Amino acid sequence: MAKRDYYEILGISKSATAAEIKKAYRKMALKYHPDKNPDDKEAETKFKEAAEAYEVLSNADKKARYDQFGHQAFDGAGGFGGGGGMNMDDIFSQFGDIFGGAFGGGGGFSGFSGGFGGGQRRVKGSNLRIRVKLTLEEIANGVEKKIKVKRKVQAEGTTYKTCSTCNGSGQVTRVTNTILGRMQTATTCTTCGGAGQSIDKKPADADAQGLKVKEETVSIKIPAGVVDGMQLKVSGKGNEAPGNGVSGDLLVAIEEQAHPTLQREGDNLHYDMYVSVPDAVLGTSKEIDTVTGKVRIKVEAGVQSGKILRLRGKGIPSINGYGTGDLLVHVNVWTPKTLSKQQKEFFESMREDEHFSPKPESSDKSFFEKVKDMFS
Repeated sequence: MAKRDYYEILGISKSATAAEIKKAYRKMALKYHPDKNPDDKEAETKFKEAAEAYEVLSNADKKARYDQFGHQAFDGAGGFGGGGGMNMDDIFSQFGDIFGGAFGGGGGFSGFSGGFGGGQRRVKGSNLRIRVKLTLEEIANGVEKKIKVKRKVQAEGTTYKTCSTCNGSGQVTRVTNTILGRMQTATTCTTCGGAGQSIDKKPADADAQGLKVKEETVSIKIPAGVVDGMQLKVSGKGNEAPGNGVSGDLLVAIEEQAHPTLQREGDNLHYDMYVSVPDAVLGTSKEIDTVTGKVRIKVEAGVQSGKILRLRGKGIPSINGYGTGDLLVHVNVWTPKTLSKQQKEFFESMREDEHFSPKPESSDKSFFEKVKDMFS
């Protein structure tokens, strides 16, 4: 099922300011917060949608990528997303600052607890970041990569007990008397870091949180059409959290490798094809590289240097699902730098021949007209 537009979810325009985006999200979250709508699946869905939309639109870099590529800038395939796959722990832990004093204490709700009724807040493990190099062929066709990742996991034999400071809630509540009356605030427990649990027993090779580094092979499905610098997310493949926390995410940065003969420009590809003077005069056929293999193209007799041959659909698929780009073949007539005596005599005899005199036709566009066409 297709995702709803993030701007539509928050009820704002694409020109909305950061303050307007924040205000719209706060309004939606207050309306559909699960504590205010218990056992309401529709409200829960809208609450998550609003959080996902805000997570993308409040970040300038993610917003720019979403405006350009839509959901596929993050979704890709198999669990990627700017906020896709967010659970309630993600939402409560990442967006609590939006609500200020509206939740928690005397605000009428149970606060950001990671649950629906004021239970323990679950800690999320830290994210991991890796860079994956892709060839142009892999980008054009999509690829599944198996990458070895060193991530922290709970060491075997580690056990936890309820934190005695916060009694397992992950938060410490303080009541302060002010001129406005008694005010109640909740802060993260410094003893357990908000996990609600502390180490009971752990093996000698585990760290202070009961975690140890383990190398794992992670399968990453990369969709066709990704661009250099794009970041994908594999949910739950970052570092694990101690106790009953949730794992962080694996963030995958795309690095596009240079191709020996093809150059990318958006979804289009460019290829420089060199032909000899005899081939340009008489016509020929040439085998050239594409991202799906080699193809043979026909070069008409009398072809002019600078002519562009367009092979439709031989470029890169649009990551946003808007078709596939083209392969633009640039014809370059190669002029020999050294000639034999006989060859020189032949060309000398052709100097005054009318067939060798330049006679550009209206269809033979100038260099500047070709450049203009390419960018129009």
